[in-house]
Amino acid sequence: MANNNSKTKVITGINTRLSYFHGWEPVSINGGAEQYSVSVLIPTDDTATVNAVNAAIDAAIEEGIAKFGGKKPNKAAIKLPLRDGDVERDDEAYKGHWFINANSTTAPQIVDRVVRPILDKNEVYSGCYARVSLNFYAFNSNGNKGVACGLGNIQKVRDGEPLGSRTNASDDFATLDDDDFLA
Repeated sequence: MANNNSKTKVITGINTRLSYFHGWEPVSINGGAEQYSVSVLIPTDDTATVNAVNAAIDAAIEEGIAKFGGKKPNKAAIKLPLRDGDVERDDEAYKGHWFINANSTTAPQIVDRVVRPILDKNEVYSGCYARVSLNFYAFNSNGNKGVACGLGNIQKVRDGEPLGSRTNASDDFATLDDDDFLA
């Protein structure tokens, strides 16, 4: 049974795709601390997920008022995690999607449709469809104020067209005949 009792926690819908997936090993982005991360692509027509995300962002702002100097900020004046892929990305995969960049210093649990751990790292990749647990929180750091998104866990829903330039070895190479394998 899914547990979603926090006002700042959202579980995305089944048509969410993973992009820039770094859920198996942490990476450093722009020289920062190593983190697990993913860009979560939410179809614009998934209004249930988008509405839940907006409600969680509003809750994070309310819970974080102290970080904003005790006053509720105008949403237009702070950084928000839900972004428009049609406007902010020149990438076909982002067209018709909202996106959220989520990260964590701890590894997400990655499970299959029946919540069994996935151990094969090739099973979850940029382009596959997954439900993702996200937690939104307010921040005020180095003059930047806003709401950020923490990465929780990932449940793979189904395969999808891989994103990026990754190819299979069988597509790159033909079998080599070895005329003299003893030489």
